Amino acid sequence: MDKEDLKLTSAEIGTLWGEYVNGTAVDTVNKYMLSIIEDEKIKTLFEDAIKTFGKQKKQITTFIENEGFPIPIGFTDSDLNKGAKRLFSDIFCLHYLHIMSLHGILGHTTSLSASVRKDLRHFYDSCDDDGKKMYHKTIELLQGKGHYQRDPYFYPEANPEFVSGQQFLDGFFGDKRPLAATEIIALSFNMKKKIMEKTISIAFSQVTQSKEVRKFLKSAQKTSDEQIQTLGNILHGDNLPVPMSWETEITTSQDSPFSDKLMLYHIGFLLQVAQAYHGAGLASAMRTDLVMNYEKIILKNLTVTKNWFNLMTKNKWFEQPPLAPNRKEIAKDK
Repeated sequence: MDKEDLKLTSAEIGTLWGEYVNGTAVDTVNKYMLSIIEDEKIKTLFEDAIKTFGKQKKQITTFIENEGFPIPIGFTDSDLNKGAKRLFSDIFCLHYLHIMSLHGILGHTTSLSASVRKDLRHFYDSCDDDGKKMYHKTIELLQGKGHYQRDPYFYPEANPEFVSGQQFLDGFFGDKRPLAATEIIALSFNMKKKIMEKTISIAFSQVTQSKEVRKFLKSAQKTSDEQIQTLGNILHGDNLPVPMSWETEITTSQDSPFSDKLMLYHIGFLLQVAQAYHGAGLASAMRTDLVMNYEKIILKNLTVTKNWFNLMTKNKWFEQPPLAPNRKEIAKDK
């Protein structure tokens, strides 16, 4: 069957809508960062990222238009205050691009798994390839500049071993066993995402024009910091290093590069993506104290996300995704 005979499903339209809105938000931040970056190697990566998304945006627009759906508003140059003072260091911009590349890979893979039509699957394949190329480039540049902190090293055991009893699960009583490699990778990933979330909250709280948005950002910053401390203490308990923080890579500027709408949306995007990593951490946790801490983090983030949603809708900043037909309304007497 030709692709012209296959209409896009609700899942496929939903992924395209999400890719467009999230992509335009990150693209707007990338454009600002490009305008302040002085390091030529970092600048080249941002030029590539902006060019790549420009091509993806055109294809997404074509997919949506061909199905008769309106193009999302997303974020545009109207959300970018050109000429704003420097808010981020070059190195933080590089860290940002690296983390967003990780999020992009996760998003493209999710979109691919929800796609059936061949042309859409090929599109997400190409998006995933682009994301992986940028992931490699950002890691190599961070390593070259001495700013990439690798996860803790392990010393190998002489032989494979099997779990011998319930004490393997104990995280509260007696002697806790050391963290497993599968648990450490989740702790490290979650801490890196929380550090980015906290740093962005600090930066945006300095420059937002809205008192309500500033109050929310400070609250989100406090929550992120508490969760960083919780996860960091678990690593410290096994004398393992924690990922570095990036607060010092934020300047003291109070000149906002972005609209309040973009800044608030971006924090919500980071909160929602983080939940996927928290869930993966919970799934990989076998020590009871880890399970309890992940559950607390997930529940707390649900509360923060609810407050974010209320503030977004209050300001009429939350763009509504396509909805299923309301059959009850359609069936009403005329």
